[in-house]
Amino acid sequence: MTRKEIIPQIEILVEADAGALSEQTLLSEITHWDSLAAVGFIAMVDENFGFTPSPKRIAESKTVGDLVDLVIANLKGQ
Repeated sequence: MTRKEIIPQIEILVEADAGALSEQTLLSEITHWDSLAAVGFIAMVDENFGFTPSPKRIAESKTVGDLVDLVIANLKGQ
């Protein structure tokens, strides 16, 4: 799974148009990013990647890229 393959899954989760998000997109600027989206992100990652991301790390994330980093780091076993 590459970084560019994760972003479309986040777009689906937050009901954004395809290609609307980039790694630099601030989560605070995404209309549908809220606590329910964060829970949905946890479920999506668990289902697609087989691990449960830390809610604390999600809460600390400021950008889409931070969420992607979280997934990639866990896939690499960090």
